[in-house]
Amino acid sequence: NNIRHNKKIRQKTELPTNLPVVTIQLPLYNEKYVAKRLIDAVCRTDYPKDKLHIQVLDDSDDDTVDLIKSIVDDYRLKGFDIVCMHRTDRSGYKAGALKAGMKHAKGEFVVIFDADFIPPPWFLKRALGHFFTDEKLGLVQCKWGHVNENYSTLTEAQAVSLDLHFLIEQKAKSFTHLYMNFNGTAGIWRTSCINDAGGWHTTTLVEDLDLSYRAQMKGWKCLFLEGVEVDAELPVQMNAAKRQQFRWAKGSIQVALKLLSDVMLNRKVPADTKVQAFIQLTRHVVNPLFLAQFLIFPMLLAMNYELYTVGWAPLISVFMYTMMGPGGYLLVISQTWNGDASMWREKARQFFFLMFFSSGISVNNTVAVFDAVFGKKNEFLRTPKFGIVNKGDDWRNKEYVLPFTKTTLLEIFFAIYGCIAVFISLASGNAIFAPMMAVPTIGFIYVAYLSIVHSSLRKKKTKGLRRPYAPTIATGKHGGGSTTMTANVTQTRTVNQQMMLAGVLAFLVMGAGIAYYGYQTTMYPINKAIGFMSRAQTAQTPEQLAEYVGLTKDLTLAKGNPVWLFPTPRTDFALIRENLDGILLRAESTSTMVPHSEQYNIAMRDMHKSVMALNFNLMEAVPYMYISFNNIVMAGLWVAAVIAIFAAMRKARPRVQLKTV
Repeated sequence: NNIRHNKKIRQKTELPTNLPVVTIQLPLYNEKYVAKRLIDAVCRTDYPKDKLHIQVLDDSDDDTVDLIKSIVDDYRLKGFDIVCMHRTDRSGYKAGALKAGMKHAKGEFVVIFDADFIPPPWFLKRALGHFFTDEKLGLVQCKWGHVNENYSTLTEAQAVSLDLHFLIEQKAKSFTHLYMNFNGTAGIWRTSCINDAGGWHTTTLVEDLDLSYRAQMKGWKCLFLEGVEVDAELPVQMNAAKRQQFRWAKGSIQVALKLLSDVMLNRKVPADTKVQAFIQLTRHVVNPLFLAQFLIFPMLLAMNYELYTVGWAPLISVFMYTMMGPGGYLLVISQTWNGDASMWREKARQFFFLMFFSSGISVNNTVAVFDAVFGKKNEFLRTPKFGIVNKGDDWRNKEYVLPFTKTTLLEIFFAIYGCIAVFISLASGNAIFAPMMAVPTIGFIYVAYLSIVHSSLRKKKTKGLRRPYAPTIATGKHGGGSTTMTANVTQTRTVNQQMMLAGVLAFLVMGAGIAYYGYQTTMYPINKAIGFMSRAQTAQTPEQLAEYVGLTKDLTLAKGNPVWLFPTPRTDFALIRENLDGILLRAESTSTMVPHSEQYNIAMRDMHKSVMALNFNLMEAVPYMYISFNNIVMAGLWVAAVIAIFAAMRKARPRVQLKTV
């Protein structure tokens, strides 16, 4: 019934003869590159001026304030009912601005557009008519388009991710009674719905998701319009994309902590809707679980842990991983864009960028999850927009370019760890698992690399300063000279900053080289020894057994214990070598016995048991060798050096060049 009802709503879009009054809210904060584009687009809306009330909710603290004031004044002279509501405290951030705007909103409908959107003139008439088919329809959400989809691999990854969200997830929820969320922009709310649900709350970073759930628990309905698309600018800087993903991930967990219990205990909410709500609100928990698996898996391979009792079982795992992961998504993409062969092939190509981006962004999102769980308070950090539309547009020398964060260090760690994991997969004879480790590793490298390359190394602008200031310095004998020097602050990297960036890359290469050398000289011999001992366990003659045990002895350290905290005799290499010598003597004695006699068979069985026990001792020593005292000290020094260089890069000030005028 709900599916038929929503299809009926989509078909009936007639507006009443007497058009309703509509308020359009434009929440902005330091958006000088896109503010005019947005306001111009909204003022081109095909709707009577006397029925349209436009609120520019400006929280800016830079020269965007003057820019917006000028634009608003111009449109007011042209007869538009447009106001600029400027706040100086940013309390509640975006939700606070929307809440303040609601006090002065006109009419029974409120439209919201973020700064990066470019609404077409026909948007309002195309979307508004659906409200007059159902009085309980509280929200109409429209699809996002992308004006700069093909700008880079980063924008392509984000584009296909958003397309799948709207065309699969939002569409399915809209057709059923599952809870659908407002995406924060390009949507229309019924004013009475907002008020009935309790208005905008400022306790989470995703006020849109919060209000959507509260409204639907009150019995309001939401509708997604696939055919109404509003173009928007995708983040072109990796650090900006990470900031946006961080806000979405943390915010959804905050909403889960706030509302999930109410959803579960509400008897009016169907069981399948409760399951869907739980999955949607907690889905970002998969990020820390993914990283935990990524960390543990190579350790199990290094320990020669028997992951599968059947030899061909790994093939099933890899097959299922491929089919349920990339294969499943590609099937969905082919079905979603099946009417346009060139389009679905393009989306399939973009999906591989998304696969690496999603893996690499998991570190950033894991930090967001822990931030939300432990209740860490932080401000609503906006996603910078630069007015990028065409492929050749440049943003690097503009303001708002973000520096890298400490999360980049974690991404570098996981990238290096992943490279080691791939090597361990190959060296331990488990090459079939190498692709499973390689995909996220490429993702970590991709995200970490772009985080550094896309970073701003300039000193942050003083908060509140609206106009750049270039001081003039007078020089000359007795202060009366005729030479004037102007401070020209460059916005490109200085030579020293480039050298520091090269230093980071050098340390990364050096760290990888040291890790490779350490594995080759320490871990690889032990792994080979474990392999020889495994062969010795199945040796049919004492001569074969003695050969494998001898090779193991040559590869085993003469002394030492890798367990440097609370060592045990089982991992003492001196004792292990003594036991190996004992096995060699017993093998020599057994070789003089009559083959297959009772005494011979008992001796072989005892030696096999001894070999098995020593092999377990060697495998037990392996993980402790990875975390040896020397390795921990070296890793600590290496990380400290990288952090020091990063800190120096962040504190680096732009070079001041003095030119004679």
